[in-house]
Amino acid sequence: MDRITLHQSEYSDVETIANLRAIVLHDDLTRLGRFNEDRVRQRFRDSFDPNHTWIIKAESNFIGCIAFKMISDRYLLEHFYIHPDFQGKGIGSQVLTYFLKQDYVVGKRVTLNVLQGSAAKRLYERFGFAVDSEDPVDIFMSIVVGSQKIPGL
Repeated sequence: MDRITLHQSEYSDVETIANLRAIVLHDDLTRLGRFNEDRVRQRFRDSFDPNHTWIIKAESNFIGCIAFKMISDRYLLEHFYIHPDFQGKGIGSQVLTYFLKQDYVVGKRVTLNVLQGSAAKRLYERFGFAVDSEDPVDIFMSIVVGSQKIPGL
């Protein structure tokens, strides 16, 4: 596997990430009858914060991103996208392990949402995330870090 690195994002990364989001979410949103290419990109642009978003690279190639930020007394994990060419190679697990092993996260709740039917749900379940609620489009999950065994920790 290529060497994976994380880099703080910059405002100039917004379109690159918005395009990746459209690629990654295309099949799931189409299956749910909700894919709109312009809207999927705009929703990312509207919530993009480079201070809380990291670029994932394999060697020097952009392959994904993740946003991880404190909100009130919990952390929100969002915009976790890995290019399809790099999915299924353990990169998601490696990146998730990195964020969940940070000392400042221990004892805190981490929340996320994943699309109904998304294969990413299995990754989160392996890490101990549990379903809090769901609706026809999203599954809302969380974990209190340190309360369960996390792979790689």
